[in-house]
Amino acid sequence: MATPLEKVEHFINEKKIDGVFFRKRSNFAWITGGKDNHIVNTTENGVADLLIFADEKYCITSKMESARIHDEELLGLGYEFITLEWYEDQDAIVQGLTEGKKIASDVPSGDFLDFGYELTSLRYTLTSDEIDRYRWLSKQAAMAVESTCREVQPGWTEFEIQAHLAEKVIKEGINPQLILVSTDERVFKYRHPIPTEKKLANYAMIVLCAEKWGLVANVTRFVHFGELPAELNENKQKLVQIDVAMNAATRPGAAIKDVLKTAFAKYEEVGYGEDWRFLHQGGPTGYASREFLATPNAEGTVLENQAFAWNPAIRGIKSEDTFLVGKEENEYLTYTGEWVYLRVNYNGETYVRPDILVR
Repeated sequence: MATPLEKVEHFINEKKIDGVFFRKRSNFAWITGGKDNHIVNTTENGVADLLIFADEKYCITSKMESARIHDEELLGLGYEFITLEWYEDQDAIVQGLTEGKKIASDVPSGDFLDFGYELTSLRYTLTSDEIDRYRWLSKQAAMAVESTCREVQPGWTEFEIQAHLAEKVIKEGINPQLILVSTDERVFKYRHPIPTEKKLANYAMIVLCAEKWGLVANVTRFVHFGELPAELNENKQKLVQIDVAMNAATRPGAAIKDVLKTAFAKYEEVGYGEDWRFLHQGGPTGYASREFLATPNAEGTVLENQAFAWNPAIRGIKSEDTFLVGKEENEYLTYTGEWVYLRVNYNGETYVRPDILVR
């Protein structure tokens, strides 16, 4: 299997261009085997650019960043450093290095060619090293969410639940790229609930998108104090049918839009035919929480060694895990074996899917 750098070199030859320019944090991590070029955590772009030609590789960054980037991120990877003062124009330096050349870029910059989507697609299939890192990250993310569900108490605010979860992953060097928490009626009212000061009474949804080495693991779990209401008990059984149908349909060569068609049919079958309209259904993941959102008109097919995270939802309940598409079967990377599960038979196979934890 080709390494990320080999994929870029093939891309340069195939497109008959001179080089590729990377500025996004996600692509820096991908091409360097999980290294990091960010300072401000909320930015999409990093502070160190990579410029890759067929026979040369450059890192362009300021002098104030270069020592750390060199020593802790790129040491031994063969990059030549071009440094500038912090007050100088980094774009001007880049343009000077590429004058008269055809350059593909992952961000709009000067006269660079817009190959953003095609460059991103190079990272869709994961190498064995990436998969090993992803397994570790996904397990850590799921264990953090599940232990939080076991530890929260009625009376905690959603902010307190968020902080409790964040502490678990940050101490492992994991960036909590997204944490959503909703409790009680907010679970039923909002599909994308950021945490608030509201206190937990009986029911909580906890969502985490956890990032390390550029990879992002996505997981959602639910906890309920006391007996489940009849509607919620019924809806979890309906949702798991949608979930299993989507995951089973996500096999190599399947059109991504056909996976959605399978889901929409199941939504209709369980009596929630319009609920797919209230929340995106997810899509391929890897170096972003979603590499792109799958839509009814989405192009592309499912690839072997590609990661997905679907998130079907109906009233009061959602399902979300990160899984890897394998040659023979899919692997749930966020499965811990330490949760409560529903076992569902579908097309002759038994699927083990997360249940609501009742405390």
